[in-house]
Amino acid sequence: MIDLNRIRTDKQAVIDGLYKRGLGNAATLVEAIYKLDIEKRSTQSQLDNLAATLNKLNKEIGSALRIQGETALLEAKKNEINNLKEMVKQLTQKFKQYASSLSEQLYALPNLPHESVPIGSHADNNLIIYQTPSSPSSGQWAHWDLIKKYDLVDFELGNKITGAGFPVYKGKGAKLQRALINFFLDQASKAGYTEIQPPILVNEASAYATGQLPDKEGQMYQIPSEKLYLIPTAEVSITNIYRDAIIAEAALPIKHVGYTPCFRREAGSWGADVRGLNRLHQFDKVELVQICHPDHSYASLEGMLTYVQGLVEQLALPYRIVKLCGGDLGFCAAMTYDIEVHAIAQNKWLEVSSISNFETFQSNRLSLRYKDKHNKSCLLHTLNGSGLALPRILAALLELNQTPEGIQIPKVLQPYTGFHIIN
Repeated sequence: MIDLNRIRTDKQAVIDGLYKRGLGNAATLVEAIYKLDIEKRSTQSQLDNLAATLNKLNKEIGSALRIQGETALLEAKKNEINNLKEMVKQLTQKFKQYASSLSEQLYALPNLPHESVPIGSHADNNLIIYQTPSSPSSGQWAHWDLIKKYDLVDFELGNKITGAGFPVYKGKGAKLQRALINFFLDQASKAGYTEIQPPILVNEASAYATGQLPDKEGQMYQIPSEKLYLIPTAEVSITNIYRDAIIAEAALPIKHVGYTPCFRREAGSWGADVRGLNRLHQFDKVELVQICHPDHSYASLEGMLTYVQGLVEQLALPYRIVKLCGGDLGFCAAMTYDIEVHAIAQNKWLEVSSISNFETFQSNRLSLRYKDKHNKSCLLHTLNGSGLALPRILAALLELNQTPEGIQIPKVLQPYTGFHIIN
C-alpha cells in the first residue's frame, strides 16, 4: 500500500508513478484520496476539540455541584454536554466512513515503479538485458508429446479427478518433479536461506497484507465458509510470518525459502500458450523471500537475480533476463526481473521466475518495521522471487534434452532422481 504521507507531501510524484504503470485515471484517483484524507483529518480535529470541550464542561459541573443554588447552571451544562455527545456520535460515524473509504481506495492503488523501470504499457516494451544463445526446433517433440510417449504426466486423469489444469505426475515424471524441488531447496539452503514449510491456506488478513486482495480475488481459490484462500505462491504465507512485527536491525536481512503447491484460477484453456505444462491451475514452486533494510534492498534484488540465474545455468537451459516495464509490473512490485527459459521445441520463451522488490508496499500493509538508530519505527522492504517454478522448467528440460535414446537428465539432478535417462 502506498504510504499516505507520500500522497500528502508529493502528490504529483505519486500521480506520475501511476501514469507510468498505465493508470490513465491516476490524477482522479489520487486527488480523491487526497481530499478524503483532508476530510478525515478535519473530522478528527473536530472530535479532538469536542473532547477538550467535554472535559472542560465536566470539570465545570464538578465545581458547580459544590456550590448551592447553581441548579439552573447545572442543568444548562448537562444539556450542553448531551448536545456535544450527540455531535461526537455523529462525527465519529462520519470519521469511520472516511477512514473505511480511504483504506479501500488506498488498497486499490498499485505500487509506484522504481525510477529505473522502463516506460511502456505491455510486455513488448520490456527490456531484455541478457540472453544466452538458443536455436529453434529442428524436429524435436514438444513436451506434451514427450510426456505422453514416456507416460510422465497424465492430463486426462487429472481432468477426471479434478478438472483441467490439475495434472497427475507419474513414475519418472513424479520423481523428476521431486528431484527438482529437492535440488532447488538444497541450493537455497547453501545460499543462506532458511527453509520454511508454510500452510497453503491463508486467511483474509494475510491475503490483504501481501497484496493478493483486493487485486487478485478472482484468481484465488476460496473456501467461502471459512474465508480462507489457497495460496498462489508461498510468498503469501512466508511473508505473513512477520505481520505486525518489529525486527531488530541486526537480524536483517531475513532470507527464507519454501516449497508449496500453488493454485491459480487464471489459467486459460485455449491455444499453445496454455498447452501441456505451460499454464496450470495447480503447480509446484520453490519461493524465495527476503526482508531487508531499505538501504540494501536493491543490492539484495540483484543478488537474488544472480542466484536464480545460477540455478538455470546449472540446469544448462537457454534463458534470458527481462526487466519489466511500468505497464507490465505486478500490482505490488516496484521493480521486477523475469527469467525466461527457452522451450526449444515450441520455440517459445517461458517465464520461470519473477524476482521483485516491493519496497515498503507490502510492509505498510503488514505493519512490518524496524527501529533505526534514533529508535524511530521505520518500514522495511520485502522482496520475493521464484527459485524456481517447476512446470515450465520441466517442459523446457524435456524439450531440450530429448535424444533418440530417451530424455537425458541433467547431471546436477541425477543424484536426486537416481537415474540418468528417461526411456
